[in-house]
Amino acid sequence: MTKDLFARHRSVLPDWLALYYDDPLEITHGEGRHVWDADGRRYLDFFGGILTTMTAHALPEVTKAVSEQAGRVLHSSTLYLNRPMVELAERIAQLSGVPDARVFFTTSGTEANDTALLLATTYRRSNTVLAMRNSYHGRSFGAVGITGNRSWSPTSLSPLQTLYVHGGVRTRGPYASFSDAEFIAACVADLKDLLGHTRPPAALIAEPIQGVGGFTSPPDGLYAAFREVLAERGILWIADEVQTGWGRTGEHFWGWQAHARSGPPDLVTFAKGIGNGASIGGVIARAEIMNCLDSNSISTFGGTQITMAAGLANLTYLLEHDLQGNARRVGGLLMERLRALAAQIPAVREVRGRGLMLGIELTRPGTDQADPEAASAVLEAARDGGLLIGKGGGHDTSVLRIAPPLSLTVAEAEEGAAILEDALRSVG
Repeated sequence: MTKDLFARHRSVLPDWLALYYDDPLEITHGEGRHVWDADGRRYLDFFGGILTTMTAHALPEVTKAVSEQAGRVLHSSTLYLNRPMVELAERIAQLSGVPDARVFFTTSGTEANDTALLLATTYRRSNTVLAMRNSYHGRSFGAVGITGNRSWSPTSLSPLQTLYVHGGVRTRGPYASFSDAEFIAACVADLKDLLGHTRPPAALIAEPIQGVGGFTSPPDGLYAAFREVLAERGILWIADEVQTGWGRTGEHFWGWQAHARSGPPDLVTFAKGIGNGASIGGVIARAEIMNCLDSNSISTFGGTQITMAAGLANLTYLLEHDLQGNARRVGGLLMERLRALAAQIPAVREVRGRGLMLGIELTRPGTDQADPEAASAVLEAARDGGLLIGKGGGHDTSVLRIAPPLSLTVAEAEEGAAILEDALRSVG
């Protein structure tokens, strides 16, 4: 049955729509931190639909909220007052750390980043944008134009003039050998030099931890140092929290809070985990920025009642059960386990990340050369062992991405680590 579905998929969907595994997997249902395939096999899910199943599969509180809302009204658009949308916006504005915050809902992280770019370029009257090397911000025409990752950039055409800044990757590039303080100083000097050679940019957009780029990040405080330089020139800071938001990093509710010395971002984008699978994205911005558009705008599906009900129930569960604290505790144990394992396997160059957002970079033993073939082999071996993980990376896809639901238990973390150990040892 799966092979038939695969053949049908290939006959009607684009060739560039990637599928994991040599024998693609159909997931039919899930519960907690587990999913089942069409053959009835159970897997421990360490990728959560690309960091989207944030709390748990089939979470009863979310299922109940969606069912009850579906029995009333699914959708009405932003042309009408929408109580669930207002209530979720109020919660997010309060949690955001952005002063005088306004919230606009979209249907995806891509659309959220596009909206943030529209706001920033309109507010600043500039189409020049600063972005980070190795970054990824979505698959739309505008978002591709600020993506610093060749594997996810199908065109060089863009409505924006994008300039790429150093700093998103700590352990590679020209400053990799520097201390953290030297690294930050060098990146700030590079930023200042870049700004001396261009017209004033609208904004810097940056992921606190780069997601598709392989869960890479700078030293804490880099974006705070950048913000000091940017603020002197009126340049906005957009924090792309599509993957890092809602407590996934454990130490902070938002990834930008590791860089908070110079204050919060001007705009924050979010998506993925807030809906636990429902299509929710959005932008948080200071009122003066959010309200800068001088023409009409609506969203047909952004903020629709059914997704807002899911988001409210999911966020409430996350906060009431301290899943940020669980990500910190269980993620810390998982990190220790993986680093101890990595010390025994020459193919593992680095284990990095925070909370339940961890990356394992694979290279050819004895070198810094990325090994995407090994990453693919580990992905397959982990599946054979009953574990689903993701892949990512910059120039080559050689990083294993681990991002389970934030309700992961210690026993499940140990189980997943044991499967990963067997998978990693199987390729060297």
